[in-house]
Amino acid sequence: MHLRHIEKNCGVNNMGYLKRMEKTIIKREKSIEKERNKMEDLKAKLDANEITKGHFNLKKAKIDHNIRVMDAKIRTLKGMLTKEKRRLEEKREEKEKEKEEKEKK
Repeated sequence: MHLRHIEKNCGVNNMGYLKRMEKTIIKREKSIEKERNKMEDLKAKLDANEITKGHFNLKKAKIDHNIRVMDAKIRTLKGMLTKEKRRLEEKREEKEKEKEEKEKK
């Protein structure tokens, strides 16, 4: 996701953007939980001798890969979220300083 289009918009739109990012993070975390539940079910099937060890290893590798991918996406989104919040805070502080300078004059 690029932040260029946000810089042109006013602060009102940025809050919606931040909320969408937070919702996306929550969705990814729920997806990770589902993948972990799949892993537990897979282990239960292995223990019950419903699947072979080779089949278990193949499916486990796929699930582990999916979890790593989603974790990476979450880290990226959290980084973008903090960067955007910091940028908005700096912008807000600059506006306050400008107002103070105008009031002094």
